[in-house]
Amino acid sequence: MKSSISIIIPVFNESATIIELLEHLKQKAFSISNISEIIVVDGGSDDDTFEKVATLSRKQDHSHIKILHSKKGRAAQMNTGSESAKGDILYFLHADSYPPQDYDHLIIKEVEQGNEAGCFKMKFDSNHWWLRLAGWLTQFEWRACRGGDQSQFITKNLFNELGRFDERYIIYEDNDLINKLYARNEFVVIQEWLTTSARRYEENGIWKLQYYFWSIYVRKWFGASPEELHQFYLKKVS
Repeated sequence: MKSSISIIIPVFNESATIIELLEHLKQKAFSISNISEIIVVDGGSDDDTFEKVATLSRKQDHSHIKILHSKKGRAAQMNTGSESAKGDILYFLHADSYPPQDYDHLIIKEVEQGNEAGCFKMKFDSNHWWLRLAGWLTQFEWRACRGGDQSQFITKNLFNELGRFDERYIIYEDNDLINKLYARNEFVVIQEWLTTSARRYEENGIWKLQYYFWSIYVRKWFGASPEELHQFYLKKVS
């Protein structure tokens, strides 16, 4: 049986760019038949994100798009999306990350070769030297270079076996799952570039935000709880 992909996108107030991303996914697919559906999971947006996606999904050539409600929080939203997914491969994608040409074919190829989970290498839409370097480093399979912005594919069976996303994590939920995969030596980096937005760095300051991300990584390493990580993030970033 041919593998198929369910793309799951958690959103909150992404009205300005979500349609652009959905069109990108359609245009860059090797074959739209590889995509079971694109599931957009809204965490209670107070803009018109939900309405825009719902309107697009009613068009005949976009009937593969679904829009769901969920409680806020990426882990909860992505788990909600996974529950209704029909594909045997789940592809979790942030709303400001744009996969490369033929992303669907590349993912299915890896799974058929026995690689049940992984991501793409990533570059920012910025020419700042540090962000260019940080992006360049994502081509290597070092755990410290992983993050949700790179997107993540995983077979549904493996995702459920690992217990899905831990909803105690309001932040760091991607890395928590990635750590479990690295512990089992089940993660591959596809050597094609995904492009992600540098907006958080531009809004918060590149060095300040990078320092806080490093701090979160180190705090988790030394045993900080999901709530402690979230409170640190709220205090320093939000």
